[in-house]
Amino acid sequence: MNAQHTGNTATASVETQIEAWRAHLRRNPTLASDEVAAAEQRLREQVAVLAAGGLAEAEAFLVAVRRMGATEAATREFARAQAGRLWKQLVLPGDDRDAAAESPALREPRTLWVALGLAVAAAVAAKIPALFGIDFDDNRFYLLNFGFFILPFVAVYFAWNRPISWAGRAWLAAIFVLAAVGVNAFPFPSARGGQPANTMLLTALHLPIALWLAVGIAHVGGRWWGSERRMDFVRFTGELFVYYVLIGLGGGVLIAVTVGLFEAIGLKVQALVQGWIMPCGIAGAALVATWLADAKYGVMGNLAPLLTRIFTPLFALLLLVFLATMVWTGRGVDVKREVLIAFDLLLVVVFGLLLYSASARDPQAHPGLLDWIRLTLVGTALVVDVVALWAIGTRISEFGFTPNRTAALGENIVLLVNLGGSAFLYAGFLRNRIAFVRLCNWQTFYLYVLAAWAAVVAFLFPVLFGFA
Repeated sequence: MNAQHTGNTATASVETQIEAWRAHLRRNPTLASDEVAAAEQRLREQVAVLAAGGLAEAEAFLVAVRRMGATEAATREFARAQAGRLWKQLVLPGDDRDAAAESPALREPRTLWVALGLAVAAAVAAKIPALFGIDFDDNRFYLLNFGFFILPFVAVYFAWNRPISWAGRAWLAAIFVLAAVGVNAFPFPSARGGQPANTMLLTALHLPIALWLAVGIAHVGGRWWGSERRMDFVRFTGELFVYYVLIGLGGGVLIAVTVGLFEAIGLKVQALVQGWIMPCGIAGAALVATWLADAKYGVMGNLAPLLTRIFTPLFALLLLVFLATMVWTGRGVDVKREVLIAFDLLLVVVFGLLLYSASARDPQAHPGLLDWIRLTLVGTALVVDVVALWAIGTRISEFGFTPNRTAALGENIVLLVNLGGSAFLYAGFLRNRIAFVRLCNWQTFYLYVLAAWAAVVAFLFPVLFGFA
């Protein structure tokens, strides 16, 4: 009985190690899902052969991993990322350098210098319009174009750092060039009273979303097909956002200190800050954040689970309280442009939180409390979306279609379909009738839908509504 229990425990331990090894390989942007599956198959075959030769299963696993570590870089990277010394001694004999515990991007100085060079290039590009008399406070130009001072450079970073063909790089460049030419050719009217036209604002808000998909294609090395690849991009996007916010907070403190110091000696530097430090810093920081997020292996690998565990219950509670307050007070949604934008942003955040939590979850794990909380979040967001759609539809029936109302209507319908599908799949998963991977596939597929809708709003709405 004890021998059987010991054997079961060893098998469970081996499976746990294989799961950790497989999860690490899946986060490697240079490996396709079929390559990870093939590597796992080779590992299991070696374990079986060694176990048949008389080794205990745990010993067979260690020997198989050591052999694979001698020939496969991905297994060596996994060993370097482990906190304990056993893996390093097993797979990396004689390699005790602390720097080896870091990711390929951190251990490769060229990657850092390329990122810094692109950060400088982005900062310089953000100031080139000033040579033609276009200031940073020009609402029309920078509102439409500031994404082009950031996103193409991020795409270049990945095009350089990933195995993308020259044809793929040419297509990526063509996407950005055509988008830039298209939006700048639109005859938007001059801003009235400091306010841009509605269609201009919609284009400015949706264009970066559509172009971010092009960055995603570069991030996964052009091999976009397969949900695991798209999920890698989701993880990267979430961590990029966190790094960028942290850098922005630090930059805000630095700017405040700079202004305070120079004011102490009677010098005003606000013009320098607004004209140079802010545009250059915003553009350059995006590339630094990109490099940090790309170098996250072994550094912030547990960030996604931590963030989702904190914010999923908070957003679910927020929506529950909001719906309860609506019922208690009997107040409806006030359909104004600012309110519509706030509702859409809230629903997009819920979509992003659900997508990010799916990327952080082990697909093989059994349902738990957090999964029920996620289903609650999806259900309450679904109700909020229906309420918003009812309010928008009522407003349109009374006053007709406008660019803002039409965009809000379409976005809420798009998100309604996603939330409905997510609720159905999550409920099936919690009843052990649907595999969690189906929910992941649904969520990552919807990246196409969101990007397509964003492109429609950015490029077709101005024409449909006469650039008003």
